[in-house]
Amino acid sequence: MSDVSEKPPQNWILLHPTYQRMKNLEVEDTEQIHAAFLVYMDLTEVRRWKEVSCLKSPELQLVLLEGREKEGAPKQTILPLPVHRSLSHNSIRQVLDRGFPMLLCAVASDSTLVYQKMTDGLVTPDPPVGPFQDLGRRQHRKRRQQQ
Repeated sequence: MSDVSEKPPQNWILLHPTYQRMKNLEVEDTEQIHAAFLVYMDLTEVRRWKEVSCLKSPELQLVLLEGREKEGAPKQTILPLPVHRSLSHNSIRQVLDRGFPMLLCAVASDSTLVYQKMTDGLVTPDPPVGPFQDLGRRQHRKRRQQQ
């Protein structure tokens, strides 16, 4: 039988050195710090990103992450944000102005993470993959007339 005076185990997240570093950045939004930690763990432990570090955005008062998807890949900035928080165009601009590609990571209350690549300006999408055939305008008109 265990001793009744034993303390219950503490939450391991609060004791993790990276979480402590994030707290020491003095960002007041504890929910965003928690979101940043979850994204950090996903990037380092699941996706195996390299050189992942945390830093404070003084303008936004948020924890940002920086890292490389693989060895030798360009550095990226990751903005972890609880899913119910809004984000202004100005906020996105401030992160993009850091000069690195940006990933926005929405963190749901059940710890689901959704990454969205953000770009400076419009980007032409890749063509669809599959057995598609371009019929051209002329053939398209003919089909319409036959219907």
